[in-house]
Amino acid sequence: MKRKEQETKEEKKKNKKQKKERRKQSKAWKIFKIIMILLLLAILIFAGLFTYKVAKNGWGLQGFVAAAMGHDENTLKDLDPINFLLVGISGCEEDYKLADTIMVCSYNPKTQKASILSIPRDTYVGTNKAKASASYKINAVYRNGKNIDGMIEAIEKITELEIPNYFIVDTDALKELVDAIGGVTFNVPINMDYDDPTQNLHIHLKAGTQKLNGQQAEWLVRFRHNNNGTSYPSEYGDNDIGRMRTQREFMTEVMKQTLKPENVLKLTKIAEIAFNNINTNMTFDTVKDYIPYAVSFSTENLKTGVLPGVPEMANRVAIYTVNKKQTKTVVEELFGQEEETSEENTNTIGDTKTDKQTTTSKDKDKSDIQIELLNGSGKSANLSKATKLLKNKGYNIVKTGNTTVTNKTSIINKTNQKTTISNELKQILKVGTITTKSDNTKVDYTIILGKDYQ
Repeated sequence: MKRKEQETKEEKKKNKKQKKERRKQSKAWKIFKIIMILLLLAILIFAGLFTYKVAKNGWGLQGFVAAAMGHDENTLKDLDPINFLLVGISGCEEDYKLADTIMVCSYNPKTQKASILSIPRDTYVGTNKAKASASYKINAVYRNGKNIDGMIEAIEKITELEIPNYFIVDTDALKELVDAIGGVTFNVPINMDYDDPTQNLHIHLKAGTQKLNGQQAEWLVRFRHNNNGTSYPSEYGDNDIGRMRTQREFMTEVMKQTLKPENVLKLTKIAEIAFNNINTNMTFDTVKDYIPYAVSFSTENLKTGVLPGVPEMANRVAIYTVNKKQTKTVVEELFGQEEETSEENTNTIGDTKTDKQTTTSKDKDKSDIQIELLNGSGKSANLSKATKLLKNKGYNIVKTGNTTVTNKTSIINKTNQKTTISNELKQILKVGTITTKSDNTKVDYTIILGKDYQ
């Protein structure tokens, strides 16, 4: 009997203990639920605020990146257009680098428009051509980065632009960037075959559209001529002019393909490449303010051109003499503040090798415009097809013929006709790079059909 009473007491004690434990667990569970609800509310509030910030920053990728970086709707309002000098350097010796690429660039985050003006490496910045020497070329002024201020000062004098900022980029950065984004698809304009053992530079690329890795990208932007002396065809722009055109077009593709949404996840890697290979006078805080808006930039809003002038020999030195009158016009078209009226903003301006370009527009009706149509597509049927198309639209084809096969179609405005005419010609053909170039021709336009014309 006593044993049963003892067992009953122990059982009651056990049950009481279990009830107490259950009450504790129930209380803990209630506290946990409260915490989870509060956490969920916090997440929802944060998500709501973040979504609100994304909306205030313009939605999309731009809004997301801007909100993530702590921007608000006033950040963009306070951002001014930015001008900077981009210098691409290369060389096998650490203490001796050459400025292979020199570009004046601008970006306006409010209008999402940008411009690039290529500066030929041989641009003469001396005062007396009769005593010209290599040390008075803009490339030499750079002096391995020790005189970047002198280079900027010389270019500001030529262009009459204020260029307060600079970026010096080693080609190692270009190679790493291209590899980081998985390569860049590009239409290589010609076969490239060049060897320079002194720089350990060996360029071997075939013409045509292909995906280039980092090493091949460096070959492309450094190529000037082949081992046998041949270079780009004259209609493309031979030697340095051709190289600058290739550099601009490749840079456009790099921007276009880097800014793809899938590469946003690689921004950390891209930033690391920039930190290790770029020298600039801009602070990180300044640069980061432009990043959210740059990621939504469309290369359709990019205008490019080359500093107008003519290559020549002076005192037995190869130099590039700037055409000051043309330069003023080109700089205004590229960097002027007036609003664009044309729908096509990717024209190449001022790609010329003479100093006889007309700067005043001579507007004509369609039927009065004289067009020279040359077939460089490699297909004879394309010439008659394009001729028929243009004539049906009211244009006057005064001369036709064949020329060297080229990859891209060129529409060359030789008498400074209205931009709307150039754009309409491109719309009719559905392809074409628009350039302005004068060579005392009697035609208003020379159109060279490339392999891209179908």
